[in-house]
Amino acid sequence: MSGVFAADVLGPLPQGTVVLEASAGTGKTWTIAALATRYVAEAGLELSQLMLVTFGRAATQELRERTRSRLTSAAVGLADPEAARRSDDTLLAHLATGTDGEVAERRRRLVVALSGFDAATITTTHSFCQRMLDGLGIAGDRELGADVVESIADLVTEVADDLFLARFADHDGPVPALTPSETRQVARDAVADR
Repeated sequence: MSGVFAADVLGPLPQGTVVLEASAGTGKTWTIAALATRYVAEAGLELSQLMLVTFGRAATQELRERTRSRLTSAAVGLADPEAARRSDDTLLAHLATGTDGEVAERRRRLVVALSGFDAATITTTHSFCQRMLDGLGIAGDRELGADVVESIADLVTEVADDLFLARFADHDGPVPALTPSETRQVARDAVADR
């Protein structure tokens, strides 16, 4: 089951694959970290059962840090259930609902998740695709040695430089109309022009 999720982090936990799509600065990372915290604390899922995927490396690093921070703040806050219930932090107050035993169990789950946080799959879409293709082995039907990359900028530069040198390295050959830097820019523009 998949779908686009309307970001009500205190509503029923979505099932299956959830796509969270919104403009920059709208709270996607906060929402994902809050949902991950709820899945662990309430649903009893282990972090290894969740997969958090975002686009770039910087966004992935931020998501990793914010998820760890959210799990930590919830675990610390739930140490005092009464204070947590009165908290201005709506997620913490939500997690503190129920008996002291239920709250203690949620806190225990969060602490366990934090102790194994490095097992969490928080990755870029490209890294995820590469891992999946690697895991499929020969069933993945891909060229051996091919890698899924986040950006082809380095490859474009390398190919442009190689072609420039192959064409103009001979001192007796034609004079290049473009500098190596201009050649790289033309190559980048050509790759970007669909």
